[in-house]
Amino acid sequence: MATSKPIHSFKTPCEQCPLRPLPHFREFSRNELEFVSRFKKGELAVDAGATILVEGAHSAHLFTVLAGWGFRYKMLEDGRRQILNYIMPGDLIGLQGTIMGEMQHSVEALSPVSLCVFERDRLMTLYNNHASLAFDITWIAAREERILDEHLLSVGRRTALERAAYLIAFLFERGRQLNLFNGRKFIPITQQHIADTLGLSIVHTNKTLKKISERGLIRWQERGCEVLNGEELMAIAGWEGLGEGKRPFI
Repeated sequence: MATSKPIHSFKTPCEQCPLRPLPHFREFSRNELEFVSRFKKGELAVDAGATILVEGAHSAHLFTVLAGWGFRYKMLEDGRRQILNYIMPGDLIGLQGTIMGEMQHSVEALSPVSLCVFERDRLMTLYNNHASLAFDITWIAAREERILDEHLLSVGRRTALERAAYLIAFLFERGRQLNLFNGRKFIPITQQHIADTLGLSIVHTNKTLKKISERGLIRWQERGCEVLNGEELMAIAGWEGLGEGKRPFI
């Protein structure tokens, strides 16, 4: 794991977690909250562009994203990159390394990211003593699989225009649920990130995004994309939205 700052023992009390008041997340019982408070080791601050987890690494920790944006990716030997998915507040990362012994993908921060840090060795205590939290982790893993299914459908069958519209609409909808937009609906991704997600060349990606921009649906800027019409992006992609109610987080 490569990070810009060390793990700090200080931590936001779980009772005061900024994610808990969001209607998107389910409420914890008192016992669950007490366990998670003990399970949490500290917090980690990561700068934009820093690597959080490295493919092939054996991490002693699990992380829940407290704030910020990031992405999961895999690299080919010649340096080509495939972005698999994007991480946002409430997402659990590092579970794959816990189950399989080592990470099968890497994770990088798109913006400054804050992480809650949990000790991997204590995960069995959660499974043994807190069935509801164990179900939550299963739910989180199943949700990740469902999202990847949709991404694969997009890369395999949607046109370039539909792919780009879907990706931006997907990130916009997730950000909107999490109250990540403070006035301006700005997603901190570059055109290279979009190209590496959609499996398109940077030239093709640029032309495709220009078409969407000319329709007045997005405004492209140096370090990100401002969404002007999320509903029309969804319509172009033929995507009905996330379709999920309250969700768990650890």
